[in-house]
Amino acid sequence: QVQLVESGGGLVQAGGSLRLSCAASGRIFSINRMGWYRQAPGKQREPVADIFSGGDINYTDSVKGRFTISRDNAKNTVYLQMNSLKPEDTAVYYCNALIRGWPASPFRDYWGQGTQVTVSS
Repeated sequence: QVQLVESGGGLVQAGGSLRLSCAASGRIFSINRMGWYRQAPGKQREPVADIFSGGDINYTDSVKGRFTISRDNAKNTVYLQMNSLKPEDTAVYYCNALIRGWPASPFRDYWGQGTQVTVSS
């Protein structure tokens, strides 16, 4: 099986920075897309950023210019550097990855357990 383990959340003041990490482990043949979603209280989960194996990157408009996603393919790890944090960035952040476990198997979607990010004003 595959596991995604996140780390790096916490409490920070507005204007501060945090760096999230997510490491995939287990039966992994290849990883297509890795990314981050977030869910604030009372709201739906929304995409934040993702990065494809070929290097394409997408950001939701509200984080462009403040967040940077990157990945280390050798470590099966994706990072989210979050700068100039705002109170509205407060949410549980979830790692997501599209992973193929075997050469002939289809890609499957996997999720981490989530890490809390709280930005105080």
